[in-house]
Amino acid sequence: MLQPQPTIGETAWFVHDRFGMFIHWGTYSAAARGEWVQNFEQISDEDYRKYFDHFDPDLYDPKAWAKAAREAGMKYFVITTKHHEGFCLWDTQWTDYKSTNSPHGKDLLTPLVEAFRAEGLRVGFYYSVIDWHHPHFPIDFHHPLRNHPDADKMNEGRDITIYAEYMRNQVRELLTNFGPIDILWFDFSYPDSVWHGQPGKGRKDWESEKLMALIREIAPKAIVNNRIDLKDVPADVVTPERYQPTEWIKVDGRRVVWEGCQTLAENWGYHRDETSWKSADQLVQMLVDSVSKGGNLLMNVGPTARGNIDSRALDALQIYADWIQWHARSIYGCTQSEYSAPGDVRYTQNFQTNRLYVHIFAWPYAHLHLPDLAGKVEYAQFLNDASEVRFQNESHAQEHNMMTCETAPGTLTLGLPVLKPNVTVPVIELFLKK
Repeated sequence: MLQPQPTIGETAWFVHDRFGMFIHWGTYSAAARGEWVQNFEQISDEDYRKYFDHFDPDLYDPKAWAKAAREAGMKYFVITTKHHEGFCLWDTQWTDYKSTNSPHGKDLLTPLVEAFRAEGLRVGFYYSVIDWHHPHFPIDFHHPLRNHPDADKMNEGRDITIYAEYMRNQVRELLTNFGPIDILWFDFSYPDSVWHGQPGKGRKDWESEKLMALIREIAPKAIVNNRIDLKDVPADVVTPERYQPTEWIKVDGRRVVWEGCQTLAENWGYHRDETSWKSADQLVQMLVDSVSKGGNLLMNVGPTARGNIDSRALDALQIYADWIQWHARSIYGCTQSEYSAPGDVRYTQNFQTNRLYVHIFAWPYAHLHLPDLAGKVEYAQFLNDASEVRFQNESHAQEHNMMTCETAPGTLTLGLPVLKPNVTVPVIELFLKK
């Protein structure tokens, strides 16, 4: 079986489950222009305060969120406990900028964790190492006040070591107040970036070694991602964002555990006016493509400021629900195959059950030719209804009334119905010979 290099956190369950829900939620949901609105529009703390002062998610129903995630086939979730704006979803003792001080007046994180656990999902916490609200976070080129005429003067007296300690204190709360945490998803470092001679921020600023030592002391099995710039300490999971890798991701020439993060539309936080919602084919193909290259998919939703998942996102989650109910076997417990798939096909393989899954992205006419599989398959069926798929192992013979073209030696030819099965991505399950 193809295996990634060993990690420190517990990843066996992670590479089995393959599919998670990302949730971006904060006061930026009230602006409804995405999670980076404060940065993009260079909004001061004073002007941004109106979103905190009116944040009252009266329709918040974490049980509904958890149910939608579970039905969509997601096995874990990652929630933005604190995004770059600095607003905290829990009753932290280290800042007043938290949900319990908003008009809502309640801890939002505890009921969320309880609801998702009740649906059988594992718990992940996103935590931004950037904080535009904290008084000791220096103004840099990612900060909303970067072009303020008094930015240099405002930076005087800011001490990032104080902020680094603040982060550790909050991470300690997250790891001790909510039961066992399975994932810590940090965001993000930029040590190699330079803007107008101003350097970025990385492990020295975050004091990442101290932060990681704290995590390993309290939660040694927690999976930690690769975004706190610890170059000499291997991350448990590498997290490509907004793109589909072309192969199993490697670091220093070795395969690693990886998880792509994507959105249902374009923004991560709720955006009322966006129209770039992904199609059913795109959504399902992203999941399949990730697993076919040995990776996971973390798909994001951005709830509204009233605390509901809007209808467009629910419709997208239903696409996953409709597909996964028939095709779960081709995702969970699967990984990159030992065989190479032809163009518009993606393989996943379960080495424990000795089955190969053929995901057909573009429906061919009558036949599908699979190289190097002749003589290696004992039975084939569509996964959605367990209907037989007939096949032949020779390149130009007539067998089972299937006329085929000349193919390379070793090619397995599947006989397909003219009409594509009524599922987003059809899957054929091949029972491999032992």
